[in-house]
Amino acid sequence: MPDVPADSKGQALTDLILTVFRTNNLLLLWGDRLVSSFGLTSARWQILGAIVHAERSQPVAWLARDLGANRQNVQRIVNDLHHEGLVVFAPNPHHRRAHLVVLTEKGREIYDAAIEAYTPRVNALANDLNSDDVHVARRLIKTLRDTLENDLDRAD
Repeated sequence: MPDVPADSKGQALTDLILTVFRTNNLLLLWGDRLVSSFGLTSARWQILGAIVHAERSQPVAWLARDLGANRQNVQRIVNDLHHEGLVVFAPNPHHRRAHLVVLTEKGREIYDAAIEAYTPRVNALANDLNSDDVHVARRLIKTLRDTLENDLDRAD
């Protein structure tokens, strides 16, 4: 079957997707370097953030859903965080086997230290960006995310 080139909108979206992939890789590298002195990686930091910002304690499956991540990968990282004393597992009154993931005091201290390191760095990055452009980019990426989620839901 011959390759069929995308139309102009499809090609523009392809270019955006490739740029997002490259930017995501750079963000992960930037984040890894930023939080490595706290014993974190971008993935661990992201999961700690999901726990901190959740309205209440959640099981791993809910954290994975909120992050748009693979449940098994989140479980592996949560297990590592538990082993290091950054989170504990608490009984879930709604599900006997799906324990709730709860941040420990040590986990909160490390997360707060990471945020303290992050804030001046992100503010410095933001200095070179137009605030209106950032808001437009966020809306576009959120719309793309929502469209992809709907597409995946239809495929299931």
